[in-house]
Amino acid sequence: MKTINLFSKNINFILKSLSIITLCSFSTSSFANVERDISFTKYVEDLKKEAIELGINENTVNSAFEDVKFLQRSVSSDKQQPEFKMTLDTYIPRAVPDWKIKQAREAYKKNYHLLQKIGKEYGVQPRFIVALWGIETNFGRLTGRHYVVSSLTTMAYEGRRETLFKKQLFAALTILEQGHITKDKFIGSWAGAMGQVQFMPTSYLNYAVDYDGDGRKDIWNTPGDVFASAANYLKTEGWDDSHIWGRQVKLPSDFDVELAGIKQQKSLIEWQALGVRRYDGHDLPNVDLQASIVIPDDKNGRVYLAYNNYKVLMHWNRSYYFATAVTYLSERIVSPPIVVK
Repeated sequence: MKTINLFSKNINFILKSLSIITLCSFSTSSFANVERDISFTKYVEDLKKEAIELGINENTVNSAFEDVKFLQRSVSSDKQQPEFKMTLDTYIPRAVPDWKIKQAREAYKKNYHLLQKIGKEYGVQPRFIVALWGIETNFGRLTGRHYVVSSLTTMAYEGRRETLFKKQLFAALTILEQGHITKDKFIGSWAGAMGQVQFMPTSYLNYAVDYDGDGRKDIWNTPGDVFASAANYLKTEGWDDSHIWGRQVKLPSDFDVELAGIKQQKSLIEWQALGVRRYDGHDLPNVDLQASIVIPDDKNGRVYLAYNNYKVLMHWNRSYYFATAVTYLSERIVSPPIVVK
């Protein structure tokens, strides 16, 4: 009987200890959340004052921040690291699977006449507009689900790139003040990228277009505004529709990789003299054109001779993988040719 009583006492002691530990853990977490919420609320009040001082209407500011929330998802996504090293050969099939190529061709054909009109007006081949649309948001299906003001406020509060995200936040408030979108539909990614072309707010203010003339630059729902905004971005950044984006090439075994990089340019004649050849082994085109050697992975992987249009895509997203995915999809859109009646 004494043994049983002793066992029972030990069990009770253990259970009480576990309860205390659990309570302490919960309390610590709760206190941390409360402390963060207080700090975040104070930060929002300071942002509101700063926005008003910058000339943004007080009613716009108060309304925009009325439902603002701290988004842990934004912080977690920003800090998330890849689980494994990606290579271009593993990235391209993920970014541009066969089903996306099929959908891209269907979207190109469905919007053919509008795309052709916009392409001619802005001097941008329509296939690149559709390719960007497909890579960014799967043709408008995946545009994000977070209130843009909450995303940007959270990222500014997080602090690592406060200046950058405060600039984006004030641009977002300007978009609301100009009446291009209502607050309830002001939705984007966890980082604040918006609409079917995923413009950050400053890009929106610089490049978005009211193509249908209704007074709103609607990159969320209006195809003409979406396509024209993408085309306007590319053209403004230096796109030239008289040239292609570049080509895959082969390097000589003794090629100096220090010559590679999007910021380093040489003429095609100079690259030819250094032993660079087309992928099939033939000479490079004999034209007066500047280009860069791009090596996304290493010399044993894919290598590209990138022209200025490829550099423009790098302005949109500073990633060789992104730019290459867009160019790859753009080529698959028109090969084989699409017949439109």
